[in-house]
Amino acid sequence: MNPVIEKIVTLLDEKKAENIQVFDMQGKDYIVDNVIIATTLNPKHGLSLTDYIKKEIKKMGESILEIEESDEWSVIDLGDLLIHLISPEYRSKYNLEEFLSSRSNPL
Repeated sequence: MNPVIEKIVTLLDEKKAENIQVFDMQGKDYIVDNVIIATTLNPKHGLSLTDYIKKEIKKMGESILEIEESDEWSVIDLGDLLIHLISPEYRSKYNLEEFLSSRSNPL
């Protein structure tokens, strides 16, 4: 696994994100090479995680292209990697795992 992805997964785990999943989309018809999805505990936790991950990514020397954030769902775009931090309700409702699983390579 890519060291940047490993570090992000570790950081999310340390900060109590739940059900962290990584999807390898390389060689697939998708906009990025990898996707990380993690469930947040509540809106405040989600926004806090976004800020924390943003700072840590910059420390790693990675560039963030865009961040879309709300109380329920934040997306951090690193160009070849998307990080989705989603509330349990939205994760269940939108079921990104099913969509990505049908298009990804197993990790």
